[in-house]
Amino acid sequence: MSETKKILIAGGGITGLTAAYYLQKDIQEKGLPYEVKLVEASSRIGGKIKTTRRNGFIIEQGPDSMLSRKQPGVKLTGELGMRDQVVHNGTGQSYILVKNKLHKMPGGAHMGVPVRIRPFLFSSILPLSGKLRAGMDLVIPKGKTGDQSLGAFLRRRFGNKLVENTIEPLLSGIYSSNIDDMSIQATFPEFYQLEQNHRSLINGLKKTRPEKAKPPQKTNSQNQGAFFSFANGLETLVERLGDVLGDTISREIGVDHVEKKERGYHVLLSNGEVYQADALIMATPHQTLPKIFSQFSLFEPLRAMPVTSVANVAMAFDKSAIKKDIDGTGFVVSRNSDFRITACTWTHKKWPGAAPDGKALVRCYVGRPDDASIVNKSDEEIKAIVLRDLNKTMDITAEPEFSVVSRWKSIMPQYTVGHTDRIAGVRRAVRRELPGVTLAGSSYDGVGVPDCIDQGEKAANEVLAHLNDHD
Repeated sequence: MSETKKILIAGGGITGLTAAYYLQKDIQEKGLPYEVKLVEASSRIGGKIKTTRRNGFIIEQGPDSMLSRKQPGVKLTGELGMRDQVVHNGTGQSYILVKNKLHKMPGGAHMGVPVRIRPFLFSSILPLSGKLRAGMDLVIPKGKTGDQSLGAFLRRRFGNKLVENTIEPLLSGIYSSNIDDMSIQATFPEFYQLEQNHRSLINGLKKTRPEKAKPPQKTNSQNQGAFFSFANGLETLVERLGDVLGDTISREIGVDHVEKKERGYHVLLSNGEVYQADALIMATPHQTLPKIFSQFSLFEPLRAMPVTSVANVAMAFDKSAIKKDIDGTGFVVSRNSDFRITACTWTHKKWPGAAPDGKALVRCYVGRPDDASIVNKSDEEIKAIVLRDLNKTMDITAEPEFSVVSRWKSIMPQYTVGHTDRIAGVRRAVRRELPGVTLAGSSYDGVGVPDCIDQGEKAANEVLAHLNDHD
């Protein structure tokens, strides 16, 4: 028999867990002489995925769902036998808060970009001048090639009003970033490709996203949203992975240092153990790597990659406490509004089953790039700020029955202009100087849960290919 090769995965977020799952699956199915160990520095696995279940409420403290059109999450759900636990978001009207007033999100749009003109023409969200300027996208020529600021790209095509009132509140929230700093190639390369291929984004979206006549919907069950989660919360996925992986996972053990040896790597763990690994998957935040690989300068470009902090507050109410019950699933906030919250989800409407009958669950987000200090305030201070903002649009007559404040400090990676080239350069250097080391996670190729699942599976395949080449 071949000597057993050892694979160490650093980081027990969804990326590391997915990598471990697909490695174990291949090892078992093919009888490979490999051993997998995953170490997580904290006492829990799942990273930003965290669900609190309390008094019949299902409260997401991090992401609340996955996009159904992104196959990595759908595939993993099926692999784990969890399809019977899937729930889809309820659909309904969403809003944008512009200059302290709620406006209905115009229909016929993709990420705030018009696909159908008529809904925008009759929307109150833009002044006439803003509508006319947005229409210039139909005649403006293609811009420069290569990477550029997402904000600059969109402002050139549509003008400031459409960007600030509809597009920016949606896109900046996904990455917890300022769109004027975001790399278009790293965040929304499809917009760049639409311009290059069709000149106009509006025309490009019309051609690539044709509207199809939908049959009349007879039941509510047919009216499924674009997102899915699990009946008992998104962390159900993490718990299932934890059950499947079992003793493969070691909690409260971090990676302190990695030394390259003539064959493989010596990994100094925080418990004093030295683990001899033939391959490594580093699924930890990028800012940890320069210290862990302190003998190598190739990770220095990652030091300059910024991170931001965000927080959210979930508040449980009796429905009778909300006197102005708005028909919808929530709203995002434009920068020209005097609000410190960046978005609000009426969770009990978006996710039927997230709150007991007669109860309401509201989740609000704070921590825009120019207001990051709010994350450091006390729970009571954050709750007071959120309630004050909510009462500008909703009449809430009682204190919440309870609230859950979640802080995610220095954990949201920022994909600034040049991100894809910088990461590609680091990875080339890693392949050259540290063969068998693979980088994966939200710092690199996408921050969404399906993106991280995809990176985990690809990392597993890369490691297997490396070990196979060196057997």
